[in-house]
Amino acid sequence: MTCKGEGQLTEIQIEGSDILLRFARESDLEEYFTFIQDTEINRLTGSQREFTRDEIATCIRKISVQNNDRVDFMIVFKGINELLGEVVLNEIDSINLSANIRIGIQGTQHRGKGYGTEAMIHMLHMLRYGFNILKLHRIHLGVYTFNPRAIHVYEKIGFKREGVQRDSLYIDGKFHDMITMAILEDEFRLLHDSLH
Repeated sequence: MTCKGEGQLTEIQIEGSDILLRFARESDLEEYFTFIQDTEINRLTGSQREFTRDEIATCIRKISVQNNDRVDFMIVFKGINELLGEVVLNEIDSINLSANIRIGIQGTQHRGKGYGTEAMIHMLHMLRYGFNILKLHRIHLGVYTFNPRAIHVYEKIGFKREGVQRDSLYIDGKFHDMITMAILEDEFRLLHDSLH
C-alpha cells in the first residue's frame, strides 16, 4: 500500500441496486482498518505485511482527498453505509497514460453473494472513469493463479493475459505465479461502448 501525491479530484459516486461506490472518507477509518486485516483479501492480493492503525489512519487521510496518482472508491451498502470493499486505480502514470486497478470485497460473509458481481459491474465504471476522465490508454492488474474466479471475471470484462510472473509469491509454504493482464482503451470501447 502506498499513499502519496497531492491534489484533489472532483467528487463522484456510482450507484448500483444495493451498493454505492464513493470516495474514501476519514470516517471510514475503523471499518477500513478491519478491511485491511481481512485474511482472505490479503491472501488473494499477496499482501503479507501487517499495518498499524496509525499507518492506516495516515493512509485514509491521504486517499480521502483523492491524490493525483490514485483514485480510491469505497464499496458500501446503500442506506446503512457499511463498508464492503474497495476498487482502486493506483500507480497512475500521466506520462505513459497507464494505471493499475484492484478490487477487494471484505469478509467471507459478503463474497459469493452477488455483491462481488455487482462490484465488478462497477469496475467497468471505474475503467470508464480511467479512460474518459483520466485519459488513460492502458489499465493493468495482477492476479494469482489460485484465484481462478477473478481471472474468469477479468477476462469476461475484456482484460487480456500479457504474461506470467513465475513464483512471484511465497505463501503457505508454496510459490505461486502471478498472471499479468491489461485492457487498452480501444478494446474497452469496442466491448463496452454502450455502457454510460
